[in-house]
Amino acid sequence: MLSPAVLALGATALCAAGCVWYLPAVADLRAGADRPASRRLAAAACLTAWATLALSAPLLLAAASWTALGALTVIGAAAALLLAGLARARRGQEERATRRAWAALRVWPSAAGRARPTRVFLRWFIPGYVVTAGALAVVVIGGTMGR
Repeated sequence: MLSPAVLALGATALCAAGCVWYLPAVADLRAGADRPASRRLAAAACLTAWATLALSAPLLLAAASWTALGALTVIGAAAALLLAGLARARRGQEERATRRAWAALRVWPSAAGRARPTRVFLRWFIPGYVVTAGALAVVVIGGTMGR
């Protein structure tokens, strides 16, 4: 079984490598009203997910119980998923408002740029949390069996 120090080191290294996701999210939140509300909500979801991982490292080093780590993971994942869902709903509202505005002008936007980055994000985000939860379960079950 891996020691908590090794797991904390892995979480820290992963957080350091994840800056390509959370630094743009920080920029989106700092931009405030210059960004659409859906984008700010998505940025908050991203930061919540990374903060959950970042908070697990000190808990691992402090030898917190696996129950506390599991609770942190579940609460963080639930909050991130809730924010991501709210961002998705808000984006739909914003798109409908944009379509209504274009319809009022009787001008239609081009079909280019209709990609759904949220779907791509969720395709990687949700399985990532499932794998993390599975790995945590293996560590917890392995930790209780070895005692």
